[in-house]
Amino acid sequence: MSETDQVDAPELEEEAELDEDRLRDIRRALRDEDRAALDALLEPLHEADVADLLEQLGDAERGDLLRLSTGLVDGEVLSELDEDLREEVIEALPAAEVAEAVRDLETDDLVDIVENLEDEDQAAAIVAALDPEDRIAVEQALSYPEESAGRLMQREVVAVPSHWTVGQTIDHLRKKKTALPEQFYHVVLVDPRHRPVGYVTLGRLLSSRRDNALSELEEDSFRTFGASQPEGDVAYAFNQYHLISAPVVDDETDRLLGMITIDDAVRILDEEAEEDILRLAGVDSEESLSNRTFDVVRRRFPWLAVNLFTAILASLVIAQFEAVLAQIVALAVLMPIVASMGGNAGTQSLTVAVRALATRDLTGANVWRVIRREVVAGAINGAAFAVIMGIVGVVWFGTPMLGAVIGVAMVVNLAVAGLAGVGVPVVLEKAGVDPALASGAFVTTVTDVVGFFAFLGLAAAWML
Repeated sequence: MSETDQVDAPELEEEAELDEDRLRDIRRALRDEDRAALDALLEPLHEADVADLLEQLGDAERGDLLRLSTGLVDGEVLSELDEDLREEVIEALPAAEVAEAVRDLETDDLVDIVENLEDEDQAAAIVAALDPEDRIAVEQALSYPEESAGRLMQREVVAVPSHWTVGQTIDHLRKKKTALPEQFYHVVLVDPRHRPVGYVTLGRLLSSRRDNALSELEEDSFRTFGASQPEGDVAYAFNQYHLISAPVVDDETDRLLGMITIDDAVRILDEEAEEDILRLAGVDSEESLSNRTFDVVRRRFPWLAVNLFTAILASLVIAQFEAVLAQIVALAVLMPIVASMGGNAGTQSLTVAVRALATRDLTGANVWRVIRREVVAGAINGAAFAVIMGIVGVVWFGTPMLGAVIGVAMVVNLAVAGLAGVGVPVVLEKAGVDPALASGAFVTTVTDVVGFFAFLGLAAAWML
């Protein structure tokens, strides 16, 4: 490039991270009510870091931040916030400021904000403040079922007739009157009835001759989704077939409605993975660090109550062997080991099974093979630990038969743990119950009951 061809590139301001030092300085500025220092600290932060900042501050500090900062919350920040906290922030801001903040968001982000507001008046006020075109798009998206492709899609899409050439398409995109999405990856080809028939990546479009027909550049990965199709199915297809974006069509006419992009699919996959992890621990999938204490109690109490009930069942099994425990005190010392090992083994199998169900790797075609594998693996591990605990029982208490009892009980319980860890979530899914939410309590109950019964029952039969 010659000197005459060189142009001065604008200097890009480097974004700062929300580290501990910056967070400490922000808190100091809040205490001092120093608006200038606060704005200087907040200005270089990315929207996601601003959302993290709002989530890390306490209620009082968050209120001071929203009061003192200048234009802190925009649409991108709102879209990054946890749902419960997002509603709290929106309540703290003037309606006009919220409307201005969301005005530049794409329709999929607008829908995500509006549909998660519990206050219907707030939601209606935000929708009413939008431009007519955006308002119609949001209202139409909200008419589709919750967690469907119709709600996930963005209405901004680049579509051209399938008979066009590369040159016609590029000229069309360069027109000032052509409203382009902020980010897009494909140009969708449509037939005269506005039904998508294929798409072309921007890379192939820009690297091809102007006289090339778009139909010659179509991607093999093309597929469409119906507007009412569950978003989980959409996210699975994106992951399975390595999609970047895909058109959404009307369920009846197959006409093009919008576009789903990879960022939305990844978000759904992340949410489902996070949901599975939380529910395996009996925690509500909507719980976050910003929740109030009462909300945490209300969400956790039901599953703690279920765990209490299942623990009582295990205690009832122990109560049937009071006489055995009274005569052989060593059983009370070793009994928790059998239950704990079974519980851990069951959790291992359960975690693998729940994740495999979520990714559709565990199906009716391979379920029995997986169950056999887990049972055999549990039995082998049980046998290995049976030898160890048998030796421990003999050395610790000087009773060979006690070592044999705990050894056999260990084999039985770990084999049952493998069976329950896979079988319980599969049965629950067939019954229409979320396996991630309900499996843990049932598997723990099975391993506790079987472990106690096998250990104490064998002790009663062999040692009395």
